[in-house]
Amino acid sequence: MAEIKAAQVMELRKKTGVGMMDAKKALVATEGDMAKATDFLREKGIAKAAKKSSRVAAEGLTDIKVVGSKAAIVELNSETDFVSGGDQFKGLLDQVTTEIAQNDPADVAAALALATDDGTLNDQIIQTTQVTGEKINLRRFTVLTKADNENFGAYLHMGGSIGALVVIEGADEATAKDVAMHVAAVNPEFVSRDDVPQDRLAHEREVLTKEALNEGKPENIVEKMVTGRLNKFLAEISLADQEFVKDPDMTVAKYVASKGGKLKSFVRYEVGEGIEKKADNFVDEVMGQIKD
Repeated sequence: MAEIKAAQVMELRKKTGVGMMDAKKALVATEGDMAKATDFLREKGIAKAAKKSSRVAAEGLTDIKVVGSKAAIVELNSETDFVSGGDQFKGLLDQVTTEIAQNDPADVAAALALATDDGTLNDQIIQTTQVTGEKINLRRFTVLTKADNENFGAYLHMGGSIGALVVIEGADEATAKDVAMHVAAVNPEFVSRDDVPQDRLAHEREVLTKEALNEGKPENIVEKMVTGRLNKFLAEISLADQEFVKDPDMTVAKYVASKGGKLKSFVRYEVGEGIEKKADNFVDEVMGQIKD
């Protein structure tokens, strides 16, 4: 067996854009022959997938799977909604979410390393990238755990463009799902006002105070005004205090309590949130193709 040096691995990585382990495996399989190693990676679709790694994948879907006392919510991205709406992508998403729910990996890197019948989850993503011709990316996931007296609620909006997973103590799954639907629709930031960080409260109080003073209100009533407006702000961002979408006459916390339950936690994913999408110039794209 030919000795594979670190310099060779680095050269192949630079040439193909693949990871260190993939580069080393290719060199070992080809006895250190750089050209054959490159072909080896291309044939397996690894180099092709790596070249797409710089592209922006801001489309995709979320999915939720419950396995016993654990539930996973996952966001898997693609470059276009055309690909994310296809069976190939949806099958991959189903596999990824199931594996994560079953194994509860520590982070994305650990999730990608999970073993499957055909290698690892990362191998499955690479294979789907090769078939679809688009970059596919496991962006994020969260695994929640419930106790025996707790219930999961899961809701996917528009087939997975928004996913919401909640845990409530007591009540039942139907109540938990109602809360998940509310979370998907209203997008709260915290379970209750007690969870809002003190620095966030201090900042909001400062802004509201300046706002009231700039309105020319007397200083002796500014404090009462600020307290009222701060309560309104907290009610808008706290799940417990929000008006329940199915019955605005009661808050979410009161709705759950009426069913014998109590809010515990939630996770909400909206596909592509926080990702800066590339603004393509159609004219430049066409002119570029003509020049090529």
